Amino acid sequence: MKRVSVFLLAVAVLIQLQAFAADIHVSPAGADTNPGTRQHPMATPAAALRHARELRRLNDPSIKGGIHIILHGGTYRLYEPVFIRPEDSGTPESPTIIEAAEGEAPVCSGGQPVTNWKKLNSSVSGLPALASKQVWVAELPYHPLSLTGFRQLWINNVKAVRARDVSGDSMTRILNWNRETETCVIPLNKALLTGNTAGLEMCIQQWWAIANLRIQSMEARGDSAILHFLQPESKIQSEHPWPAPWLSKETGNSPYYLSNAIQLLDEPGEWYYDIPTRKLYYWPRQNEQLRTAVAVIPELETLLRIEGTAERPVTDVYIRNIAFEHTGWLRPSQKGHIPLQAGMYLLDAYKLKQPGTPAKAGLENQAWIGRQPAAVELTYAHRIRITGCSFQHLGATGLDLKKGTRYDTIAGCLFRDIAGTGIQAGVFSDEAFETHLAYDPADERELCRDILLANNLVNRVANEDWGCVGISAGYVRDFHITHNEVSEVPYSGICVGWGWTKAVNAMRNNLVYANKVHHYAMHVYDVGGIYTLSAMPGTLITENYIDAIYKAPYPHDPNHWFYYYLDEGSSYITVKNNWSPADKVMRNANGPGITWENNGPGVADSIKINAGIQSTYPNLLKAIKPVQDDRPINH
Repeated sequence: MKRVSVFLLAVAVLIQLQAFAADIHVSPAGADTNPGTRQHPMATPAAALRHARELRRLNDPSIKGGIHIILHGGTYRLYEPVFIRPEDSGTPESPTIIEAAEGEAPVCSGGQPVTNWKKLNSSVSGLPALASKQVWVAELPYHPLSLTGFRQLWINNVKAVRARDVSGDSMTRILNWNRETETCVIPLNKALLTGNTAGLEMCIQQWWAIANLRIQSMEARGDSAILHFLQPESKIQSEHPWPAPWLSKETGNSPYYLSNAIQLLDEPGEWYYDIPTRKLYYWPRQNEQLRTAVAVIPELETLLRIEGTAERPVTDVYIRNIAFEHTGWLRPSQKGHIPLQAGMYLLDAYKLKQPGTPAKAGLENQAWIGRQPAAVELTYAHRIRITGCSFQHLGATGLDLKKGTRYDTIAGCLFRDIAGTGIQAGVFSDEAFETHLAYDPADERELCRDILLANNLVNRVANEDWGCVGISAGYVRDFHITHNEVSEVPYSGICVGWGWTKAVNAMRNNLVYANKVHHYAMHVYDVGGIYTLSAMPGTLITENYIDAIYKAPYPHDPNHWFYYYLDEGSSYITVKNNWSPADKVMRNANGPGITWENNGPGVADSIKINAGIQSTYPNLLKAIKPVQDDRPINH
């Protein structure tokens, strides 16, 4: 009997140890040499993933019910992206779960803190006299980040403004654009002639997008100035036809602002970083105390990569209740940024002297695009669940399902204060693939399909790249966008499709259902609350709520705003039972098979009530903030 008791006790201890082994604890106060217990946690998610990988490699009995990597509260400052590989995959019975400890708030950050702020006590060439009495300065340590610069600064998680020549939404209009000489003429800004203009940039608004252009030189001509730009953006900007700078006596020329010169630092909330001296200058806003404030600059562009291959996808990984914050994006500072649409930047683009290609007889231009990075990226990843996470204070895209993703779920997440698109999914065009070609791969494993985006709050994204959108899907199939809320965005709310083509392609059977899109088109028009592009048989857009289109301050066409936008090639799509204040719709070069039924103000109130975040996500409902923008709404 005694032997039996001892045996049972040993079995109980073994079971307890095995169950404990599948829980790997991580804390910023831990050490990667620790075993990962609650009492002795590891320090980094990467080390915990390696430990989990070894448990799977050795087929440890403890993993039968899954592996829990438990992140305790605090900030995990990453020096490189966390990389989840095929070897980290779980199974439906034994998933790999990376989650916040109960009641705690872990943050994965790509940022670096800025400390040792001092009140400026010496003169700085070019700095306006008024600012010299208000500005604080911090010298960055010798570091790759301090040598390359950065494009974002957050003070107590409020984004500061890179010094510019105008305030708020104000802009100035160009006087002319010369495509032959690749130059722009603007009103002379005399302040810029008083100091160094190295690093100066122009942000120009054009139709449904903006462009960031690095200025090579500025030549004064009376009361105007001629701007010359660096390559490659100079050539692309002057050769590509869509979207281009506009010149109009009726509605005004393209507006712009200039940024990133110390002469422009002239009001609270603005900053300038001087690379040669490694000094960061900032004029604090009211009630900001830099001695105690948390100032952060971004170091990484991506925080988490979940990446497999077509033959060996990553499977069954769940990410729960983790915050992803503080990423940047340096390409605009290195090569400029000229998007075609939805933030996809042009690598080469030009108008055809003789229109027509084998794939499209009437095509009058060609373009090849690149894709901006994201804080979290998925490639060849199946049965991934990202739930309850927040994506805030980011420098490009929030979350991107790039290629080969299937049976994934993104639910109950918050996307806010993001420079580019909130949620992005599907192939748009690879760099070697002309963007007007119909994408229909022979290997369907490339497709982004059978995806659910549900109950996500997307608010104040695309706050730097105004041509980006709330939710953007390219070539996707069986893609369900349901019960999301998108608000306070500069362009469109939810966009599905790519290619500008009526031809058969990879897209079909997509669903846009019960979403709430409101307070959009803050800056650019040619816009829709819900927007489609190209043929996508079996696609249904239904029971959505669309409202409150801003009166943008500088639209190329003040009347070119819509609740629904069926753009070029849109075909075989059913749009019905959607509420909006009017059935104002744009149908541009649509193909066959468009069904339009019962859309507008006459739709049942129950549809308005049902749209948006559901009551099963109370924490996300609490994150919805009242709209503070007081600019007028179109009616």
